[in-house]
Amino acid sequence: MAKRVRDAQLESRTARAKLAQRGKPYYKAIGAGLHVGYRKGKTGGVWVARVYIGDQDYQVQKIGVADDARDADGTAVLDFWQAQAAARAFATAVETPSTADAAPLTVADVVTAYVATRDARDTRRRARAIRSDASRRLSRYVLGQGKRGLSEAVPAAPLAAIAMASLTEDDLKAWRAGLPASLAETTKRRLSNDLKAALHLERKHMPATLLVGSGLKSDVDSDDSADVARDNQILSDADVVRLLVAARQVDAELGWDGDLYRLVLVLNATGARFSQIVRMRVRDCQLTEARLLVPSSRKGKGKSGAITIPVEPAVIDALRPVVTGRAGDALLLERWQYRQPSGGIKWERNGRGPWQTSSDIAKAWKAIRERAGMPDVIAYALRHSSIVRGIEADLPIRLVAALHDTSVVMIERHYSKHITSGLEDLARRKIVPLAPPPQAGDNVVPLRKG
Repeated sequence: MAKRVRDAQLESRTARAKLAQRGKPYYKAIGAGLHVGYRKGKTGGVWVARVYIGDQDYQVQKIGVADDARDADGTAVLDFWQAQAAARAFATAVETPSTADAAPLTVADVVTAYVATRDARDTRRRARAIRSDASRRLSRYVLGQGKRGLSEAVPAAPLAAIAMASLTEDDLKAWRAGLPASLAETTKRRLSNDLKAALHLERKHMPATLLVGSGLKSDVDSDDSADVARDNQILSDADVVRLLVAARQVDAELGWDGDLYRLVLVLNATGARFSQIVRMRVRDCQLTEARLLVPSSRKGKGKSGAITIPVEPAVIDALRPVVTGRAGDALLLERWQYRQPSGGIKWERNGRGPWQTSSDIAKAWKAIRERAGMPDVIAYALRHSSIVRGIEADLPIRLVAALHDTSVVMIERHYSKHITSGLEDLARRKIVPLAPPPQAGDNVVPLRKG
């Protein structure tokens, strides 16, 4: 029996409802040279099968109506699983090349499947159709993308066309070396990690001797690059105050109704990542105890629970208006959503909703740092600075790591300069004066004879 292939975008009518209408089907590979596709129209979708017939050509055939509006009957109306069976049945009737001549699985095929999975995951988490960060990065630097607004079209990287079976470390090194020099090393690292994750989904199709991590390794010392980045973004207490004051002023001037200021205030007070604090619930703000419960990040496996962060009374006072009278499971931090009426020019408020990605504050952050007179500071500097404050306050490194939902290894690797400085201060306090005091005559230097 053929193995059923899963796809979060296609296997349920709820997920398919979130897909954009388009003439080109959404394809999923279900075998060598065989795809099942979903073509979405104005009144619903249909299933198609695509079979490779050799010489870089495919035969495409409609195989049934999707169960978007009606329940599947296994004949005319098919669910995703029945569509797979129908596609395989169609493939047996098509004269296809031998397995040796079948269309090879390429890097582009694997990355496309990975992008679809990431988009579907983020769509489920945020309850609306969304394009993941990995999708944006991999589309631009691997798959290529068409013209978008003022952005010119970007061709696919040569790596995309390489068959997985013949992929080499040199191919990966050439791709990484060809990334724009203007990209920050941290961005290159994220992009490489995205590609590595995509390739490992189809590890069985790669040469057994291929070391993906070695091929994608940076020539720049990761520790040095990280230290430089953090040195430029570690703020003094006075600088943090300037940013917070600027955030409050920009919030008032741009009509954020306190939403922007509260977001920045919580970022600073907790030192947490944006993706963590936007998941906080009203019940996570404990007014009486003056503390916040920050959800653990989704990095790593098996993580759950929350990190308890004590905060100053001013933070609690700022959050009190959005806590009082609201349900405990409601999101703590929200913002106004806007829409442009049909035929209208001005945008109007359309209810309150959650923050989505860190790009939601990109324009506002630019205004904040300009107002503060700190044109190069990034929002992540608040996290870097929080970690360093903990280190310089002589907190145990394990506690600093726990409070910031990271590891001791990461703290020691990227903030070693500040740890060393703090350890010197601690060691100096332990100095016990044991050297004997000078005696009379000890400081007399005999004159040289002429």
